[in-house]
Amino acid sequence: MQIYMVGGAVRDALMGLPVTDRDWVVVGATPEDLVKLGYLPVGRDFPVFLHPDTREEYALARTERKTAPGYRGFAIHAAPDVTLEQDLARRDLTINSIAIDINWTGAGGQIDIKKEPFIDPFDGRGDIERKVLRHVSDAFREDPVRILRVARLAARFSDFTVAPETLQLMREMVQHGEADHLVRERVWQEVSRGLMAQKPSRMFEVLRACEALPRLFPEVQALNCSLQSGVLDLTASLQAPLPVRFACLCIRLQPPAQQQSASQPSHAVSKPACWLEDLTLRLRVPTPCSELANVVLRERGAIDKSSEIAADAMVDLLDRCDAFRKPARLADILQACKCLALDDHAETAPDEPPTDIPYPAQERVLKALAAGQSVATTLIAYNAITAGATGQEIGENIRRARIDAVAKALGT
Repeated sequence: MQIYMVGGAVRDALMGLPVTDRDWVVVGATPEDLVKLGYLPVGRDFPVFLHPDTREEYALARTERKTAPGYRGFAIHAAPDVTLEQDLARRDLTINSIAIDINWTGAGGQIDIKKEPFIDPFDGRGDIERKVLRHVSDAFREDPVRILRVARLAARFSDFTVAPETLQLMREMVQHGEADHLVRERVWQEVSRGLMAQKPSRMFEVLRACEALPRLFPEVQALNCSLQSGVLDLTASLQAPLPVRFACLCIRLQPPAQQQSASQPSHAVSKPACWLEDLTLRLRVPTPCSELANVVLRERGAIDKSSEIAADAMVDLLDRCDAFRKPARLADILQACKCLALDDHAETAPDEPPTDIPYPAQERVLKALAAGQSVATTLIAYNAITAGATGQEIGENIRRARIDAVAKALGT
């Protein structure tokens, strides 16, 4: 039995990046062999085990044969006679098909790249030096998730290019309908990781180049428009969290007829726009992301013009954003609105760094929230109840107190 570190851990070490998740492949063993050593079997589709001490994943070397369309349409062969080279050959990209013997790793699995005991049958190290994302073999076409993975890695390694032959292969996969068999959860998993990458716009550029973008985001094709990606890279430069990045993406996908100008009043509509609801349901977007996108879509105009609204309208805005119950989410809403405003400004002043442009609405709304939070709502409610007030009257008393506090804080 031989054990090798493989995949992204080796790649990242060679690129001088922090190694976080380590993957291991075991050659020359059976599931029974690993169970006897204390490994815990966890794989549903193929033999994967958790190390008894580190809890890292160890997979038996395997080969795969396509049997049906989609992500799960594979016949798996995992046996002691499967070689390391055969296991590496089934992987997606050459830069992910490099291995290193466990005996050459340091304590805890650190890699000393100066020792260079690498098994690299597909010249992955050469492609790292050339900064190229290249598929290992024609078997790449058998897993449609790889289309998304290449696009996501292009966003992470933004100075890498996709090899022309790999891009052509991805295009053929889309044309043959493989992208139509993608599992929604896997689409969101890869898209969300791409949104959190160094340059998210690269993910969409690659998806467009291989013709997968209209399949995954039909909103783009239906609108006959280009996806404005500058705001996505701006959110990355500001290290915005995922809900903020997704909200900015959604605003740029918004149908023109539904786009709200900053001069238009916001309406307290809790139901999301139909197109946004379709998008979030189709991609199985987590609730924090979908809710933030809906609020930003609805309230962006009012927030951008918040310097012109009175204290009562400001309190109404805070209520619609549910800011008194979820102040942390308001910070995300404001960051998304700021990114969108800065990106809009960048289109008219491309030579001016967008991060240097002030966005006074952010400070003003947060100042109003702090004033509203300072109101002693419990005491107001107690006094109102003592005076025999109803629930609606209590709420109105609290609202009036917040309006007074906001007006004083903002000088309105």
